[in-house]
Amino acid sequence: MFENPSPEEIASILKSAKTIAVIGLSDQPDRESYAVAQEMQSRGYRIIPVNPNITSVLGETAYKNLQEISVPYDIINIFRRSEALPDIVREALPTACKVIWAQQGIYSEEAAEMAIKAGKTMIMDRCIMVMHSLFVKGKA
Repeated sequence: MFENPSPEEIASILKSAKTIAVIGLSDQPDRESYAVAQEMQSRGYRIIPVNPNITSVLGETAYKNLQEISVPYDIINIFRRSEALPDIVREALPTACKVIWAQQGIYSEEAAEMAIKAGKTMIMDRCIMVMHSLFVKGKA
């Protein structure tokens, strides 16, 4: 049974990360993905949108998939349905990115098993913004 990393590990990941590739980032301000990405951007992270249906959002060029991104990124943050998670993890495995983060409500044992077997850190069913607020923001 999958278990998320400890609060200390999550805090360490968030403190060391600088760039987040956001899969499923919408250009609609009323969508959760937009609000979370915008907030993380305001907290100092560079956001790289990954969505084949848009060209840009939050001042950043959008990419169709992870393979198109030419700059390094530290976290892959996923706003897609749980059923899509195994395919997204398969796409993420060949990348240099070590952390795959599925937002709150997104969970797949199959995806977690693949990620962990490939040496990636998997976080599931957790909101990156909430975890940042709990473990990083306001702490020295």
